[in-house]
Amino acid sequence: MSSGYLKNLKKLRQQKGWSQEKLAREAGISYQTLIKIERGYIKNPKLETLIKLAKALKVSLDDLTK
Repeated sequence: MSSGYLKNLKKLRQQKGWSQEKLAREAGISYQTLIKIERGYIKNPKLETLIKLAKALKVSLDDLTK
């Protein structure tokens, strides 16, 4: 998966006015994992993690990974 979705993840989170902590909590993932994904330290997050993030943000997986 390309790293292009990383920018979209942050953009979607900011559009909701959510902090990284809030998104991590809503998605049921660790705060540290979210930070690593947004900063690009995790280049290929697990599909399960991306699905959790998409559900928390109320967007499709396609919208998240555009």
